Amino acid sequence: MYEEIKGLIHRDMKVLEVATGTGLIALNIADSAESVEAIDFSEKMIKTALKKKNPHNVHFSVMDATKLSFESAQFDAVIISNALHIMPEPELVLENIRRVLKPKGILIAPCFSHGHISESSWNLNVKMLNWIGLETYAKWTPEEYVAFIENNGFLVQRWMVLKAGFPLVYLEARKGENE
Repeated sequence: MYEEIKGLIHRDMKVLEVATGTGLIALNIADSAESVEAIDFSEKMIKTALKKKNPHNVHFSVMDATKLSFESAQFDAVIISNALHIMPEPELVLENIRRVLKPKGILIAPCFSHGHISESSWNLNVKMLNWIGLETYAKWTPEEYVAFIENNGFLVQRWMVLKAGFPLVYLEARKGENE
């Protein structure tokens, strides 16, 4: 997944990572981007990210993804990885992402896909996620996830299912030209 993401990011790009957690992706792509703004709702996650060696072009901050305080059309790419399914208002998050993306901007949105997993297997996984403090709000099959992104104003360019502990849909989309 990191290789796929890094292949899309270029030195002249301003990137926003939403739900950065401890900053793994932001730090991994820093040498490929002009700048990386990495945000998370959790102050604890941002504090952990700030303890790492951070390049000069990466800035971490606490922010609610449903209320992005950035100016409109500011970013060339927005990354949101493995987070939309644990957000209570993913449509509002995507609306905010569309607003801060430049025309033709890239959305990179890998997300766990578990809508096709048997109920008994899924219940065990939900218990594990709840135990570590994550609640899931959406349960998409890969095709449902792609449709969700498209229904929220993005043009999906490429997607694939990557093998992981949970099936992971890697997805790249663009903001429409006229927005």
